[in-house]
Amino acid sequence: MAKRVHQDWKGNNIFFLGGRLIFGPDARSLLATLLLLVVPVIIFCVFVARHLRHKFSSYNAGYAILIVAIIFTIHVLVLLLFTSARDPGILPRNLHPPEEELRYETSASMEIGGRQTPSLQFPRTKEVMVNGFPVRVKYCDTCMLYRPPRCSHCSICNNCVERFDHHCPWVGQCIGLRNYRYFFCFVSSATLLCIYVFAMSALYIKFLMNDHHGTVWMAMKKSPASVILMAYSFICLWFVGGLTGFHLYLISTNQTTYENFRFRAENRINVYNRGCFSNFFEVFCTKVNPSKNNFRAFVREEPQRPPMPTTARDVQADDTGDDRRMKVEDDLDIGGDLLKISQRHNIEDIEADIRSRGSDVPHHNSIEADSVLGSDRRAPTVQSDTRHSSWGRRSGSWDIATEGSYATPREAYQ
Repeated sequence: MAKRVHQDWKGNNIFFLGGRLIFGPDARSLLATLLLLVVPVIIFCVFVARHLRHKFSSYNAGYAILIVAIIFTIHVLVLLLFTSARDPGILPRNLHPPEEELRYETSASMEIGGRQTPSLQFPRTKEVMVNGFPVRVKYCDTCMLYRPPRCSHCSICNNCVERFDHHCPWVGQCIGLRNYRYFFCFVSSATLLCIYVFAMSALYIKFLMNDHHGTVWMAMKKSPASVILMAYSFICLWFVGGLTGFHLYLISTNQTTYENFRFRAENRINVYNRGCFSNFFEVFCTKVNPSKNNFRAFVREEPQRPPMPTTARDVQADDTGDDRRMKVEDDLDIGGDLLKISQRHNIEDIEADIRSRGSDVPHHNSIEADSVLGSDRRAPTVQSDTRHSSWGRRSGSWDIATEGSYATPREAYQ
């Protein structure tokens, strides 16, 4: 049975509902975030908002405090779901390296059969133009692609994410191009919720002081839940409020968290800043692009590709299409080696024949034979060649010339 994409996914993500929801590998931390949000609101509704229902006589306006708290909490939870359960902008992986970027490095060559064979290399970086400025993009060995500008590889999710901001453990997901808007709305809404709970708890303490004509201490003893909620909201406000202010600055300057730390460390200019208004418009008013991954689709079988060329000679043969010429050259090289072997055996027979004849052989012929023997001893040894050849299928004759000279490989091949 064919698998779906989310079942054969190479990243560390966790999928639910048949690939409709995608989370990071630390999705369990999302439960802690839910408890930190829901439990205080429940305490607020039971011990504070319930008592404030009748404190406003006109049209029972006190009920609005309870209703607003419930609706606002649901709003925050929906934003949390949109942030953590959707594709943040994951780039699909390539099954093969980009062949158009293939090049050869002669400095990293190896000696094979007495020849230098360049090794395959990919450029680690490329330069692209962004707003008139050159920007360097890097090659990702895991995803086998050149990352677009503002894209980075998340080591936790093991994915390349477009406009990567950071990996947030509180939402259990990467923050990128497709969920940054919802992340900011979640953080800012959580800040407003903290302010609302803090203000309503303080208002209830004020009502208790007026009703019992007591001090603040007496009112706090009457409603300890209000004190706990005020302290909790104040502490959370420092975190989510500070985070909201920081991301307001990032949006106004069109930066990501990752870029902010990197640019500050490397003293680089921000080439993406187009003005405060345009930057806010880009984040909140532009259309969210659809996901580049269909996690519910079936995995398609990739056709088997021919092996990639390993030498520059193979690449030249593939480009020219002259496979026949390359095969002939290989046959000639191997044929020349076999000729040397046959020459050595025939010379040994000639030497034995000369010795048997004795003085009947002319002196110049013996000198000629000695010179032939000497040249054979100085001939290089046969070198092995890793290339396959069809020489065994060809009908070539390698005969020795009758007058002491030997046929060349090309003449013998003909």
